[in-house]
Amino acid sequence: MNGVIIQFFHWYHPGNLWNEFAEKAEYLKDLGFTAVWFPPANKCSLNMEGRGYDVYDLYDLGEFDQKGSIPTRYGTKAEYLMAIEKAHEVGMSVYADIVLNHRMGGDEEEKIMVHQLSEENRNERISENMEVSAYTKFTFPGRKGVYSNFIWDHHCFSGIDYVIREGEEMKGVFKIHNEYGEEWTDAVSHQFGNYDYLMGADIEYRNPYVVEEMKKWIRWYMETTKVDGIRLDALKHISSNFLKDWVSYIKTEVNPECFVLGEFWKDEAEKIEYFSDKMSDLISCFDTPLHYNFFKASQDGKDYDMSRILKGSFLEKKPVFSVSFVENHDTQQLQALESAVKDWFKPLAYAIILLTDEAYPCIFYPDLFGADYIDIKDEQEVHIIMPKVEELPGLLEARKLFAYGKQTDYFDHPNCVAFVRKGDEKHADCIVIMSNSEEGYKEIELGKEHADSVYTDFLKNRHEEIYTDKDGKAVFTVNSSSVSIWVKKQTP
Repeated sequence: MNGVIIQFFHWYHPGNLWNEFAEKAEYLKDLGFTAVWFPPANKCSLNMEGRGYDVYDLYDLGEFDQKGSIPTRYGTKAEYLMAIEKAHEVGMSVYADIVLNHRMGGDEEEKIMVHQLSEENRNERISENMEVSAYTKFTFPGRKGVYSNFIWDHHCFSGIDYVIREGEEMKGVFKIHNEYGEEWTDAVSHQFGNYDYLMGADIEYRNPYVVEEMKKWIRWYMETTKVDGIRLDALKHISSNFLKDWVSYIKTEVNPECFVLGEFWKDEAEKIEYFSDKMSDLISCFDTPLHYNFFKASQDGKDYDMSRILKGSFLEKKPVFSVSFVENHDTQQLQALESAVKDWFKPLAYAIILLTDEAYPCIFYPDLFGADYIDIKDEQEVHIIMPKVEELPGLLEARKLFAYGKQTDYFDHPNCVAFVRKGDEKHADCIVIMSNSEEGYKEIELGKEHADSVYTDFLKNRHEEIYTDKDGKAVFTVNSSSVSIWVKKQTP
């Protein structure tokens, strides 16, 4: 089956998401989506303002009166479970977003020992050891021990970004001293010397009680929600030793069929491949390098060499474990990893991830539905409009009908490239051709079995009919900065 994921949220989504999905589930299934990736459902430190990544309580899915309300930004626990049920009803899998790296919004202060580190080199001390107060105790008073009575304190954390010393507030990267030493774990990305610390109260996965609690929690979560898979946030900041053990636990003790997708944000496929190998292929990974290829291609226009669009991608390295995307909530405008693909190139990018062999594509909510939002940048209000990609429903339909069989590439020109999917017993062939410059063409020989056939553009960007000769050869065309999918004309 040609699976397709919908990332059913974006950073500026106004909320009430679970109910919205339930209303749109049938429509999404009809478009060809087979899985939905939901944002984190947990209660946040910022609650209704939080997007799920500022994790406060993983056991509160919008059920307890904590951080100012019972529901989360996206709805109540009952609505979340109903949305998952609706997805299953229409035959879609559900992938839950899980944040393992940190906690935010602690309930009580503790006196702890720390030292401060350079933000550019997290191995370089820039202070003496000092006693400070920090919000490192999480007691979850609103939940009152329901589901778990585990109390998080400074023994459960390795670092923090906000402390109080002798009444003075301090911000930075502070290493918490605990029974696991005064150094970070080494089993993380070595960006900035050591990238264990990202934000909030950084979880200490060398603590066996923490590991045990996280195993207990994921069992509870999967049994409670019945999700089919998980998307794991910020993996380059998490101990790979813990991660491998924890995912192995899920696969052996909780759900052997669980699909695990990781965000290991690197622009070099070799580094993602190294991580994937280290995880013994337990975790699929987002193809960040391919996203950056799309971003650069959209910026450079006709100066970008389209014959190299797949070069350096994770799809090239380990296609079975690669999830391709055009953009997501982190890359949209005004976000930390802003690298928004320009609108003109999105149909080409989506044609590549939806119609090439082996890709498992993920479609971003605003590209299907559009988005309109306001945020602040450099103290100025910025209004962003993300128009929907008009070709997307057609491309999704083409995936259902034609993205089968052997693929032959014609990536032999810097501005105009094509590939052919041969089809199978049940599905016809198709020719996908795209140009990032002027109108283009490609001579393609499909074989004698396609002799004297008539082809039309499935996307209706071109209006002529193309006839193959006695050898099944023809010249297929494409508009400037566009994509066409040539398929055999249906005879009435």
